[in-house]
Amino acid sequence: MKIPRPRMALAAGTVLALACLLLLLPAVRRFLFGPPAGPRTILVSGNIEAHQSILSFTDVEAPIVYLPFDEGRFVRAGTVLARVEARLYRQQLRIDRGNLQVARAQVLVDQSNYRAAQKTVLSDRFNVTQTRRDYIRATRLIKAGAISRQAYDQAYTTAAQASAALARDQALLQVARDNVSLARAGLVTAKARVGLDRVTLSYTTLRAPFSGVLGVREAELGELAGPGVAIFTLDDLDHVWLRAYVNERDLGAVRLGEPATVTTDTYPGKKYHGRISFISSEAQFTPKTVETHAERVTLVYRIRIDIDNPTHELLPGMPADARIALLPPGP
Repeated sequence: MKIPRPRMALAAGTVLALACLLLLLPAVRRFLFGPPAGPRTILVSGNIEAHQSILSFTDVEAPIVYLPFDEGRFVRAGTVLARVEARLYRQQLRIDRGNLQVARAQVLVDQSNYRAAQKTVLSDRFNVTQTRRDYIRATRLIKAGAISRQAYDQAYTTAAQASAALARDQALLQVARDNVSLARAGLVTAKARVGLDRVTLSYTTLRAPFSGVLGVREAELGELAGPGVAIFTLDDLDHVWLRAYVNERDLGAVRLGEPATVTTDTYPGKKYHGRISFISSEAQFTPKTVETHAERVTLVYRIRIDIDNPTHELLPGMPADARIALLPPGP
């Protein structure tokens, strides 16, 4: 019986050849057609921006006596940036502290008067009780002819005077009670004034509300500072972004949250990670200050790319570029 071993060997050789061809196919394709094309990208350009706060004094008006920093200085949150003359506000605090002591003493005095009025009313009630008993006894005795009319009238008058004294002292007790309430209200007001004075005194010191870089110093020593008068601008370098513009034809391939790679001429070769956080819904004409790497079109859309800036290397106004991978077209 003849065994077809050569045909089986030929089939095994064919499979091996096909496997080698499949392995070599990518290399052959790269040799013939070059490397495969990656996702299409666009390069947008713009300037770094940051959250910026205008710092000024609140509710105080006085000459500046302390101004230690110049523009471009990095400061941490809570750093003292400026002070104004505070003697007037300290004096007001001392005056109101004195008024607070007077208000506390007034409460004690009025409470003492109230306790005395309570005791007077209590004594009047005992007196009213006793004079009424005397009057009732005198009424029985005069009917029996045991006392004179004059003695009876005297008992009546004494009882009436005791009732009137009780009514008067009860009214005075209410006045004393009201005086205590007013004194306590005055004490609350005095405490509030002292608290307000302390807050106002704290406003004579201007502190950095967050860590950042001083942008513009708009005041000098000796100048009169007041509410709304700018002293510094402070840039928040923990939250920076790139303002750029996308051509109308590329807008449909850009999505919110899409990553972007940001580079600057200041730090060649260094890349910063960013993500698209805003895409304008309205088109505008290309700003004259914008320079793109593609041919300009009539209409563009503003985008914002938030950038991680942990080392605070990216500063407001710094020109930067961003490479964005465009999404593939839909079916």
